[in-house]
Amino acid sequence: MLSVLRVHLPSDIPIVGCELSPYVLVRRPDLTVFADDVPESEPVDGLFLRYKWYRIQSDKKVAICSIHPSEQATLQCLGCVKAKIPVVKSYHCSPKCFSDAWQHHRVLHERAASAVNENGNEEEEIFGRFSNNTNNNNINQSLSSSQSLPSLTNGASTPLYPASVTQRNGGETWFEVGRAKTYTPTADDIGHILKFECVVVDVEMKSTVGSLNTVLTSRVIPAPSPSPRRLVSVTNADVATGNLDLDGRVSSSGTFTVLSYNILSDTFATSDQFAYCPSWALSWPYRRQNLLREIVGYRADVVCLQEVQSDHFEEFFAPELDKHGYQALYKKKTTEVFNGSIMTIDGCATFFRRDRFSHVKKYEVEFNKAAQSLTDALVPSSQKKTALNRLVKDNVALIVVLEAKFSNYGVDNPGKRQLVCVANTHVNVQQDLKDVKLWQVHTLLKGLEKIAASADIPMLVCGNFNSVPGSAPHALLAIGKVDPLHPDLAVDPLGILRPTTKLIHTLPLVSAYSSFARIGGGLGYEQQKKRVDPATNEPLFTNCTRDFIGTLDYIFYSADSLTVESLLELLDEDSLRKDTALPSPEWSSDHIALMAEFRCKPRTRR
Repeated sequence: MLSVLRVHLPSDIPIVGCELSPYVLVRRPDLTVFADDVPESEPVDGLFLRYKWYRIQSDKKVAICSIHPSEQATLQCLGCVKAKIPVVKSYHCSPKCFSDAWQHHRVLHERAASAVNENGNEEEEIFGRFSNNTNNNNINQSLSSSQSLPSLTNGASTPLYPASVTQRNGGETWFEVGRAKTYTPTADDIGHILKFECVVVDVEMKSTVGSLNTVLTSRVIPAPSPSPRRLVSVTNADVATGNLDLDGRVSSSGTFTVLSYNILSDTFATSDQFAYCPSWALSWPYRRQNLLREIVGYRADVVCLQEVQSDHFEEFFAPELDKHGYQALYKKKTTEVFNGSIMTIDGCATFFRRDRFSHVKKYEVEFNKAAQSLTDALVPSSQKKTALNRLVKDNVALIVVLEAKFSNYGVDNPGKRQLVCVANTHVNVQQDLKDVKLWQVHTLLKGLEKIAASADIPMLVCGNFNSVPGSAPHALLAIGKVDPLHPDLAVDPLGILRPTTKLIHTLPLVSAYSSFARIGGGLGYEQQKKRVDPATNEPLFTNCTRDFIGTLDYIFYSADSLTVESLLELLDEDSLRKDTALPSPEWSSDHIALMAEFRCKPRTRR
C-alpha cells in the first residue's frame, strides 16, 4: 500500500512571497521509496496524495519584529506611525533591539520628513517612543494586511479558499489557504502559523487511507527589504534632472542608466561560507524574489548582472525581467560546477529596456580560448600544461552593442545613430593569481579597442573585477597603463605580462563613481563623499563580508563621449546594520549594486 514515510519543510521560517515546497517521502507497495508527487490524475495502485494548507489564526494580535523577524514585537516606534512609514518597519522585539537599530532606523524618519517638506507641508517632529509594557497585547497597532499578490493562486483558480474549516481550543481558527503541494505565503499570513497536511486517498472512494501527516511552520514573516537607495546628482543639484526617487523615476530623454550587480550565485551562497546570515535568507526561493524586487526597483535602462546561474537565467531572470520590458542576453562560463545532484554554471547576463534600446551586435569573450591561443604562440610545449593550468579559469565577458531610441544629436545630424557598447565581465577571483587578473582585463580592453576602432561608439565597462583600487587591473582600466614598478607585476611566472610596455590601452575610460570626488554638489553629494576613499576616488566598499570589506566592482565609461549625470547612492557600514556583513535578510548578495546615469555628448558632423 502507498504510504507517507516523512514530511518536512526545507526552511522553518515562512516568508511572504517565497514558495514553500515540502519534502514528502513516499513508499510504494513494492517497498521502493521516492519523493515524486502522486497526483489524482496519475494514481499508484488506485491511491494518490492529497495536500492542504491552513493558516492558524489566533485571537491574539501578533506583530513581528522588523529587525529579528523570527521574534514577536514588544514595542512600536510611534514616529513611524506618525510619518506614515510602512507599519511593518515600526515593530521591535525589545528596547535593546530598537536602540541597536536606531542609527539605521532614523534614516526612515529623515526621508519621510524630507518627503513631507518636498511636498510643501510643514515639517513635523519625527520621534521614536518605547512602549512601557512589553506584553504583546499592548502593541499600539497590529500589522496591516496588504493586498495579496494577484499571481499567487496557491493551487486553485482563485487566490483565496472559503471560510474557516475547524475551530480549535484556545481561540484558534484554521483557514484553508491552499490545496497544492506548494504554497506561497501572502501578506494575509503575516504573524500566523501555517499547517501542511498530506494524506493518502483512495481515488475511487475518495476516502483517506492511513494516518494524516502534518507539519507546522513558525510564524510567517514579511520579506525584509533594504531601505531604498536614491540617485545623487554630480551636476551641482541634489537630485539629477528628470530623476526623483527611484520609485517614480523617469529618465530625461537624453540620458540613460546602467546598473552593475554581482548577485551571488546560489552555488556559492552556502551556510559554511556565510554562517552569519540566517539560512532562510540564504535560500534561493527567498533571495531570488528579494533580488528581483531590488533590480526592478532601480528601473535601469541597461542591467549588467554577474554570477547568474544558467538555470536561474532561463527559468527566472529572463522571463521575470521580460515582464518588465527587458530583453536578455547571456554568456555562461565555460566549465560547469557540480552542486549536489545537478550541474550548475554561472555567467554574465545583460538586460536592456526594449523601449530605450535595440540590439545591434553581441560579442562573447572566453578567456580560456585566449589562454589557449597565448600558450600556443608564446609558451614552449614542455610548459604548456603548467601554463594552461594557471591561465584557464573559465571567466568570460559579454559585450553588446545597443542602439539608443533617443538622441542628443539634434537637427544638425538628422538620422544619426546613437550606439553604445556595454561590456559585462567577472574577472578571476583568486588573489594569488594577480598576473591572470591583469591579463584577463588587458585581453578584454584590447577587444574593446578593436570595436572602438571600427565605429565611433561610447564604451561602458561594467562588472566584478575582483581587484581593489590601486591594483594593476584597476590602474590599467582607470589610467590606461600600469607602472612598470607596480608590485602586482612581480607575480608573472609565465612571462605573460612582459614587456610591461604592452600593458596599455587607448580607450578614454574613467570610473563613474570617481565623480563623487571630482565634482561638487549639494547635501547628497557631501554625504556620499564620506563614503569614497580620498586616496583612490573609489567607493570604500562594494563587497562586504565578515572576511573582507573593499571595492571590487566598477562602472567605467568613455569620458570623451559620455558624461555622468547622477549615481546610485553608496552604502555605509551603518546602512548594513550592526554586523556590517553581506548577504543579509535585507541585502541578498555579498556585493552592492552600482548604477550611473549617463548623457551622450552631442557630436558635431565630421
